[in-house]
Amino acid sequence: MTAVPLIRTASTALAPLAWGTTYVVTTELLPPGHPLFAGLLRALPGGLFALALTRTLPRGVWWGRAAVLGVLNIGLLFPLLFVAAERLPGGVAATLAAAQPLVVAVLAVSVLHERMTAWRLLWGVAGVVGVGLVVITPDAAFDVVGIAAGLASAASMALGVTLTKRWGRPAGVGPTAFAGWQLAAGGLFLAPLTAALEGPPPAVDPPAVLGHLWLGLVGGLLAYVLWFRGIGALPVGAVAVLVLLSPLVAAVLGAAVLDQTLGPVQLLGFALALAAIVGGQLPAPGRPAPERTRPYACGTPRRSGPGGP
Repeated sequence: MTAVPLIRTASTALAPLAWGTTYVVTTELLPPGHPLFAGLLRALPGGLFALALTRTLPRGVWWGRAAVLGVLNIGLLFPLLFVAAERLPGGVAATLAAAQPLVVAVLAVSVLHERMTAWRLLWGVAGVVGVGLVVITPDAAFDVVGIAAGLASAASMALGVTLTKRWGRPAGVGPTAFAGWQLAAGGLFLAPLTAALEGPPPAVDPPAVLGHLWLGLVGGLLAYVLWFRGIGALPVGAVAVLVLLSPLVAAVLGAAVLDQTLGPVQLLGFALALAAIVGGQLPAPGRPAPERTRPYACGTPRRSGPGGP
């Protein structure tokens, strides 16, 4: 891996690293019982701020595409994650979410017309197993609705990632505006759900203000700007496997902040998940590395030439 893709991968990885702080911030700083309200504040204010900053709105077909991507990547994803988290132990929910790279590998065949490779499937399975060893406890319970929600959340994000790669970004639209479209669309989708299911918003004290600011600005706007920029610049399978960083960060923070322990089995799973993340960035043995793609417009990838960036 050369310097430029390595830098792009590292910057893209900052998004799931930030998402991994969600659990500890939510449990330690935010009022309990209002997960949809937390998701709404994570999405809509940052989206509106990005729109005001860039003064760029979708045009033509992109009104519909931005709405679809915003619902898949944010608006539908958040409620499904919350349902899974409420009905399942956190470890089970995190492991189901870690199946997203496998779903992306399947969708890439039909949506992006890529070949299915044993290499990609191998690392996807290794990542799920590794995350499972880190976060699933022996007394983990299983709930049909929670499992369905967890799998649906993985499918929603996987389809959002794949369609984001398929459609690209319109010409002249930067990643901040692109993220703003989707955050705003996802927030508008969440607003009526939040009002209907949670009622009036809770009181927000100073710790909650800090928590919402962190989740909205760092875990929301900044993370999604980096994420969508990475999707446009890197192979979709390599980006998808970076999501495994999120439950690993949550486990580390749980040990550091919440006095949770990581035993030998958890450390083994941690190493396996990290190996899957690294392996997912590499081409299959015996195959040349794929050509790097520039950020592209209107869903049509442009290959870089020998002297391109």
